[in-house]
Amino acid sequence: MKILGIETSCDETAVSIVEGTNIVSEKIFSQVSLHSEYAGVVPELASREHLRKLNLLIQEALTEAGINYEDIDAVAVTAYPGLEGSLLVGLTSARTLSYLLNIPIKEVDHIEAHLFSHVFTQLPPPPGIGLVISGGHSRLFYIKKWGDYEIIGDTRDDAVGESFDKVASLLGLPYPGGPSIEKASRGVRENRFNFPVSKLGNSYDFSYSGLKTAVLYKIKYDLKEISGEKELKELASSFQKAALTPLVKNSIKAAEDYSADWIFVCGGVAANSRLRELFDEKSPENIKAYFPGVRLCTDNASMVAACGGFYLKKEA
Repeated sequence: MKILGIETSCDETAVSIVEGTNIVSEKIFSQVSLHSEYAGVVPELASREHLRKLNLLIQEALTEAGINYEDIDAVAVTAYPGLEGSLLVGLTSARTLSYLLNIPIKEVDHIEAHLFSHVFTQLPPPPGIGLVISGGHSRLFYIKKWGDYEIIGDTRDDAVGESFDKVASLLGLPYPGGPSIEKASRGVRENRFNFPVSKLGNSYDFSYSGLKTAVLYKIKYDLKEISGEKELKELASSFQKAALTPLVKNSIKAAEDYSADWIFVCGGVAANSRLRELFDEKSPENIKAYFPGVRLCTDNASMVAACGGFYLKKEA
């Protein structure tokens, strides 16, 4: 099946054509430059930009794949969660194509779609542990089999990616915060500042509101002002360590408790190179962490097409 995937849940307009495990064509338009002056996504601006770009990207993807609309066998689209206006743009387009072309449509969960980036990654068969980490989500799954999960850990307040954005803003670093803080953290001490690492009653859960507050108080009340680039970098590095540590610790504990020998880490924060190093350093020999390619960590339509294709095949 040639499946057209559409992703418009936040600030990336993404289109992909997937056939099996092959990404035939993929187009992504990022709105980072549009939202950077606000240090976060402005929902109305995001939905307007999706309206401007989506149909153009669909046509570009078809042209790159060398096919026409009539060659598409099905369409998959992100239905939830996300920004309502942005989701509506993608859903309206997908439903219209499904009706006009008389092809099946599958509306998918954005968080589960991140897990389906495994289709383009060589993973052992389930059971395993899935960690989805992004600007809006920090969620830990026990993957019994694909399509059958148990949510065992979640964020109590803010998602890890959001905390990177907010702390980057406090430090005067550019949006989005993840790449900015990762870049600033390279080659400096991670333990100059002892920021708190979340410890909750449920050892699989996450919390980031306290960490953001600790950084704010350190800058505003203890330091009064950041004295130079070195101190800024050490603040960034110390924050990054405190933010990434529970992701690694909780995931490994879940793998041990559920007798799983692999962890699949996906979502935008999975692109962080220090996180990948920490999983390599901390994972015991019998547990291996897997990551999608960096391009497939951020929001993309290939994972949406893969997720939709899985369910369409199952329902056939």
